[in-house]
Amino acid sequence: MIRFNGINHLAMATGDMDRTVRFWRDLLGMRLVAGLGKPGYRHYFFEISQTDLIAFFEWPGVEPVEPKDHGYPVKGPFIFDHVSFGVETEDDLWEIKDKLTAAGFEVSGVIDHGFIHSIYAFDPNGIPIEFSHNVESVDVRRAPSMADSIPSKITLEGPVPNPKVWPSVQAPTPKDQRKVYPGAGSELFHGIKRE
Repeated sequence: MIRFNGINHLAMATGDMDRTVRFWRDLLGMRLVAGLGKPGYRHYFFEISQTDLIAFFEWPGVEPVEPKDHGYPVKGPFIFDHVSFGVETEDDLWEIKDKLTAAGFEVSGVIDHGFIHSIYAFDPNGIPIEFSHNVESVDVRRAPSMADSIPSKITLEGPVPNPKVWPSVQAPTPKDQRKVYPGAGSELFHGIKRE
């Protein structure tokens, strides 16, 4: 079975990379670990944890989105609600809340969701963000909990993945046919020019 090790990176967009850097690096304290760019294009990566990054493309003409409250239902085409960043301690949660408030960003009170305590805000691009601390005595990763009063039949199958519902791979790509193509950034780290 595939073993995931976190979110390599979330890719967002901004029209103002400098303001984005000020927020994510300088206000929240996430290191800026990689930056790709050329006229009309930037792609910067900020370190969330040892395995997780958030990245931003800067494209001319991108404007901040209108704020939409986290988890508020919508209709029509839609792809993204919010992203939650885990913090190590309850004190970290309050420190972020105080920093956001001091910097003039609107931020919610601390909300108790039973297994996490969270605060909610928006970055300068209008991206809805949440910061969460796991409640010490509750670990849904070790003891999954389903509190849906009307769960679907598929949900009732339980928390363990069931790969048998999908077709199995009949023709895996042979190692001698696996090709990795150079992309943006390969020239910085490998000297390989993009084709």
